[in-house]
Amino acid sequence: MKVLFTAEAKAVGGRNGHSEASDKSVSVDLSIPKAMGGPGKPNTTTPEHLFAVGYAACFGSALDYVASQKKIAIPGASVTSRVSIGTRADGGFQLAVVLEVGLPGHEKAAADALVAAAHQVCPYSHATRNNIEVTLTTVV
Repeated sequence: MKVLFTAEAKAVGGRNGHSEASDKSVSVDLSIPKAMGGPGKPNTTTPEHLFAVGYAACFGSALDYVASQKKIAIPGASVTSRVSIGTRADGGFQLAVVLEVGLPGHEKAAADALVAAAHQVCPYSHATRNNIEVTLTTVV
């Protein structure tokens, strides 16, 4: 791989701590949600929220890239990412992702093809492929 950019972050205290990018562009306090048995402190976030934001943004850029390669305009395109965490049968934890891609004004088949192509080039999709369940939904 030819490295184009490297992001660096440090976490202290795990899911009930603080995480921060080395360049200070991201600085967040974390708290385990009450639904997972944690304190669910106000004004905090979770690793799943951070992953959801990153995946949605990355997939949106992959969609823009694929559309530009095919010379297709996609004004108003959006990506909503839902990242769930749950338990595995072996006692560990696992993530699952639903990506809902909005492509208003496009025919369903063409929109589905763009979403499938973006899923092939998105680095987050590549990293998660065959590791976690990622469900793609296209809304036109």
